[in-house]
Amino acid sequence: MRNFWISIKLLLLMTILTGIVYPLIVYLFGILVFPDKASGRLLYRDNKVIGSALIAQKFESDRYFWSRPSAVDYNALASGGSNLSQTSKKLKNLVSKRKEKYNAEVPVEMLFASGSGLDPHISVAAANYQVERIEKNRNLKREKIVELIKKNTHGIFDATYVNVLQLNIALDELK
Repeated sequence: MRNFWISIKLLLLMTILTGIVYPLIVYLFGILVFPDKASGRLLYRDNKVIGSALIAQKFESDRYFWSRPSAVDYNALASGGSNLSQTSKKLKNLVSKRKEKYNAEVPVEMLFASGSGLDPHISVAAANYQVERIEKNRNLKREKIVELIKKNTHGIFDATYVNVLQLNIALDELK
């Protein structure tokens, strides 16, 4: 019976430590050391939150750059991939529909969802692929759009990428 009470006390102690104390310490550390990232790197327009630089949003208008496809329809609460295998007929049908949408050779990331389904970035190649559509639908010069992509390009080592929401905000700010 003594071991039973020791086990109960240990269970309560570990529940408090790992369920309350540790998460609170990690949360406070994040807020103090990385306040921008811990709050979700929220982006504002006219003092209103319009999104997060860390989570993809759905853009369907031909006037905007499109994000990568999302297996969870851009729902941050249901983050995750589709878990469809390479031999899946459902995946083949999804990719075929996406290819029809683009009507050409498209960067592969625009056909397949990211692992989280919420990747906010596309490659520079995927952004450049969309320039013609944006140029036509916004009556902007190609050079201006390409320059905008260059200004919003970030990278590490050889991987360069563009945050779609930030790029679309910059696109809206063009006059």
